[in-house]
Amino acid sequence: MRIAMVSEHASPLATLGGVDAGGQNVHVAALGAALARAGHQVDVYTRRDDRRQPECVELVPGVTVVHVPAGPPRQVPKDDLLPYMSAFGDVLAQSWSGERAPDVAHAHFWMSGMAALQARAVTGVPVALTFHALGSVKRRHQGDKDTSPPGRIAIERSVGRHVDVVVATCSDEVSELVRLGVPADRIRVVPCGVDVEHFRPGPRGEAPGLPRTARHRILCIGRLVERKGIETVIDALTGLPDVELVVAGGPSADQLDADVEARRLLALASFHGVQDRVRLVGRVDHHDLPTLVRSADVVVATPWYEPFGIVPIEAAACGVPVVGSAVGGLLDTVQDGRTGLLVPPRDPASLVSALRSLLDDPDRRAAFGQAARRRAVARYGWDRVAAQTELVYRTMARQAVLTQVAAG
Repeated sequence: MRIAMVSEHASPLATLGGVDAGGQNVHVAALGAALARAGHQVDVYTRRDDRRQPECVELVPGVTVVHVPAGPPRQVPKDDLLPYMSAFGDVLAQSWSGERAPDVAHAHFWMSGMAALQARAVTGVPVALTFHALGSVKRRHQGDKDTSPPGRIAIERSVGRHVDVVVATCSDEVSELVRLGVPADRIRVVPCGVDVEHFRPGPRGEAPGLPRTARHRILCIGRLVERKGIETVIDALTGLPDVELVVAGGPSADQLDADVEARRLLALASFHGVQDRVRLVGRVDHHDLPTLVRSADVVVATPWYEPFGIVPIEAAACGVPVVGSAVGGLLDTVQDGRTGLLVPPRDPASLVSALRSLLDDPDRRAAFGQAARRRAVARYGWDRVAAQTELVYRTMARQAVLTQVAAG
C-alpha cells in the first residue's frame, strides 16, 4: 500500500525532549518504519520549520519525510499552528492528486486531521485519525493553563465525526471519543508500540556517568511540563529517605538552568529538603535510554493525564516495574498488581506507599519486571502494532473502493 501519514507539528526527524517533541514523534517514526518493513511505502508529511530543510528526506528505506511549506519556515509552538492548516491541506491535496495518490492517509493530531480532511474533499483519499491527545481531556485537567487555541474541542468533535476511522490508542480514549459524538463503530483501538529489541532486559548496573547516591533509585522520563506530575514524585521523596530520583528529559543538561519547569522542580526539591536526592540530567539520547532505565529499581510515571504514555512500555520492555497514575493509557499498559502498581494522580501519600511496597521487596520487583517484559513483547512490539494498523488501513481502502463503485 501507499500510505500517507500527516503529522503537522511532530516530525519523526525531530530531536526529542522539547515542549512539543515527545511520544507522537516516536510513534510516527516507529510506526512508519514498521509499515515499511512490512513492504509498504510511507510518506510522512510534516510542517517545514527551517528554511534549510530539503523538501524530502529518507527516514529509513521505504519512509520519506516530506516537509510541507505551510506558515513561516521556523519553529512555531503547536498551539499557534492552526492558521496554517488550510495551506497545509492545499499542499496535501496537490500531492495526493494523480498517479502517486496514497491508498490511505493517517493523520496524527487534530490539526493534521483538519488538513487531511481538506485534501480528502479533493482527492477522495480515505482518512484515519489518531488524536494522541484530546482537547476536552486537556481542558478538564489543565483548566485555565490550557494553551490550546479557541475552538479546539469543537474542531475535534467535527473531524472525529467526519474521518473514516478514529484510531484510539487506549480503551480509556474510546469513551471520551463517544462523548464527543464519534460513532462507536468507526473507532478502532490500536496501542502505541515499543522497540522490544532496543528496550530489553540486561545488566542492572550503573548508568555511565550517573552513580547511585542512595540505596534505591527511581526514574522519571519525559518532557519537563507540569502535567507530567514530577512534582508529585518530589513530594513523595520526603517519605522515602533512602531513595534518589533521577529525572531524564527536557533540554540538554547544559541548558537546564534556563528551563522554567526545571527551575520550578529544583525549587520544590529545595523547599522539601530533598534537593540532594533529586537529579535532573536533561535530555538522554535514545541509544542510552535502556541502560538508564535498567539502572532504576522502579520507573515512575505520575501524570495528571496521559493519552497513552510510551515510557511505561519502554520500562516494561526492559523488565523494570512501573508505578504510575491510574489515568488514560496507563490503565491499559500497567497491570496493577502484576506488572506494576497504579495510584491516584497528585497523591504523594499513595505514591509513597506503592513505592515502599516494591522497594522493600526485591522478589516482587523481579516478578513484576518479568511479567512486564512478557506483556510488552506480546502486545506492544512495533511489528505487531503495525500489523494491527495495516488491518485498519485495508478495511478503509476496501470501503473506499466500494463507495466509488456505488457512486459510479
